[in-house]
Amino acid sequence: MPKKPFHIPLAFQNRILGFFHSQIEQQKRILQHVRRGLPENLAKHACHCLVSGNSLVVYTDSAMWASQLRFYTQAMLANIEPLTRGAVQKVQIKIMTVNTGAVSQPVFKAKIPSAATLDMMQKQSLSIRDGELRLALQRLNSTLKKLAG
Repeated sequence: MPKKPFHIPLAFQNRILGFFHSQIEQQKRILQHVRRGLPENLAKHACHCLVSGNSLVVYTDSAMWASQLRFYTQAMLANIEPLTRGAVQKVQIKIMTVNTGAVSQPVFKAKIPSAATLDMMQKQSLSIRDGELRLALQRLNSTLKKLAG
């Protein structure tokens, strides 16, 4: 029995994939034009761009950079004007809340004390004379014991 040749799916004429490919290329061109009008340190933090209706949506990686990008809305609109033929009139700046894999962020976890440390903390809290402080330490101890499992 002869083997059937394996065809790469992207080698076929597919209008849907072609449409998505053209959208991606358009977004890359828009991002390049947006970055040209920004200072170098700020341009690095303009991660993605797209045109939605009459708005340019710029995605950045933190609120700090979003606040700085807002000062350059007119420069961004002026730079993309040749691509959009004046159809874009406002800029929306959004913060990426989901890690896309482009930049890895370290994950920090709370360090829960050992059971022996928590028992010692419980005993020490009983010897404190200030009732408010004693109650606060006992609540902290019970919360830490719940988190420790």
